[in-house]
Amino acid sequence: MAELLLVGNSRWHWAERSPSGLRCWDSPPPDPDEAWSAPPLRAWAAVGALPAALALPEAQRLRLEQVPLAEAPAWLGIDRALAGWWAWRQQQGAVLVVDAGTSLSLTLVDEQGRFAGGRLSAGLALQLRSLHQGTAQLPLTQPDAENLPPWPRETAAAMEVGCLQAMVGAVNQAMEQLEDGCTLWLTGGDAQRLAPWLNPSPLVVAPQLCLEALDQLS
Repeated sequence: MAELLLVGNSRWHWAERSPSGLRCWDSPPPDPDEAWSAPPLRAWAAVGALPAALALPEAQRLRLEQVPLAEAPAWLGIDRALAGWWAWRQQQGAVLVVDAGTSLSLTLVDEQGRFAGGRLSAGLALQLRSLHQGTAQLPLTQPDAENLPPWPRETAAAMEVGCLQAMVGAVNQAMEQLEDGCTLWLTGGDAQRLAPWLNPSPLVVAPQLCLEALDQLS
């Protein structure tokens, strides 16, 4: 039975405690036109607004001001706050948290645990969809290939490598602009796909960072 929920931009992210640790999974959002009842959640958070038909109990909602990330501005997405705070708490030092989801968000937290800024761009699937929608011949493709060559011959693979490299360039350049001692943390649905292309060391891959933080705060 799900205990935790993070409502993301395009997916709902669930978790429950098990003897082996936190068990996490994703699902599409429920259809607001169909009958739906909320599970008895211990805590939940949402990046944006929910349709009225998918209302969840406010008493269990975790809001931005409850995340102990110092100097977090009121406009900061709660997913970025959760991931930034929990990475810093574990690292006990400055972190750059890269969340590779619908968007590619870079969140910088300094060594004192204060929000220090960030960057936002399109995530992998969104880039691929935009290429298809904005061009005459490029196909609609989903990121699903493994062991991609650096110079693909097939169009779909070439699109994926090109978009991945754009993301890699953004992350590597950001790390080059930061002082030594800042550790890169990678999370989100495309974390495992992006990790092999990145150069910074050390690199901490934690795909469920937001749900882990929600678990800690509930």
